[in-house]
Amino acid sequence: MSDFAPGFVPGLELSRAYYTEVVKPILGEVPHGAALIGPGSEVLSFDTERSTDHDWGPRVLVFVDPDLAEGIAARLPEALPARFRGYPTAFGSDRNPVRHGVLVTGFGAWARARLGFDPRGEIATADWLGASWQRLAEMTSGEVYHDGLGDLGRARENLRWYPRQVWRYVLACQWRRVAQIESFPGRCGEVGDDLGSLLVTGRLVEDLMRLCLLMRRRYPPYAKWLGSAFARLPGSAELGESFAAALSARGWRDREDHLCRAYERVAALHNRLALTPPLDPSVRPYFDRPFRVIGAARFAEALLDGAGPELGALPPLGAVDQFCDSTDVLADATRSRTLSRAVHIAA
Repeated sequence: MSDFAPGFVPGLELSRAYYTEVVKPILGEVPHGAALIGPGSEVLSFDTERSTDHDWGPRVLVFVDPDLAEGIAARLPEALPARFRGYPTAFGSDRNPVRHGVLVTGFGAWARARLGFDPRGEIATADWLGASWQRLAEMTSGEVYHDGLGDLGRARENLRWYPRQVWRYVLACQWRRVAQIESFPGRCGEVGDDLGSLLVTGRLVEDLMRLCLLMRRRYPPYAKWLGSAFARLPGSAELGESFAAALSARGWRDREDHLCRAYERVAALHNRLALTPPLDPSVRPYFDRPFRVIGAARFAEALLDGAGPELGALPPLGAVDQFCDSTDVLADATRSRTLSRAVHIAA
């Protein structure tokens, strides 16, 4: 096995080679699954050379019968090389101790710790709404290197995207977020609060980017990678230019012009989904005030009309990311599920 000084190698590629050349021979005939999913910029293919400064290196998750996990894990420290293709095989950060990058566990326990439920079976509506988009993205991205037990393929297929009615509900709630503040850039600007106008514009751009990802069946990642994920959407360049222009405009009227161009593109994308009867994609006055909006509530109402009795009975709050932005909640499955249940039950 070669041990050469590396140029940057994307983590998925490095870990695939590590599994094939190192981990798989150690496992021998043990039935297992192997993948790189879960946390890490490399799982979403956003890693760069900068990523290598902490918690990055050759990594593999190995899923086995839970009764075998402890024994296999105990063998690894002696069996793994110190370096692989120039990278250390044990790494960490200021927050995490240095350890080798092969985790051996049962799939069910690992998935429940990440999501709060086992995605190999039926996924309830409450499970979908209580799972953060980042966690769902981590589970459905990355790469499966071997699926000898069938767990990985079954779980990832189940999680690939929301059921149709849940999707409608989540889209409706995202449109509602836009509806709640779409007139504010103009209103703030009218009273001379240009900073406030810019701040609200930033919130609208963020919500619209997430809406576009959701319409294209992509789980929006957390803030660090949201713009990168949006930029990878096919056909997003012109919309991205409108967003950037709105954020750099000097004055609320110019800001509104760019937002309106973006609104109409997003509305056209909604119509192409054919989830509702076609809606007029043109901007319009905000009641009798001198501000132009898309009238986002129209889209929310049309989507909710077809969401079905179970979801139609819920308050229009959506998935946990749509009413909570605390990392301490969204990065913890128990907290995010508890909050989601409480919000939907209380209402």
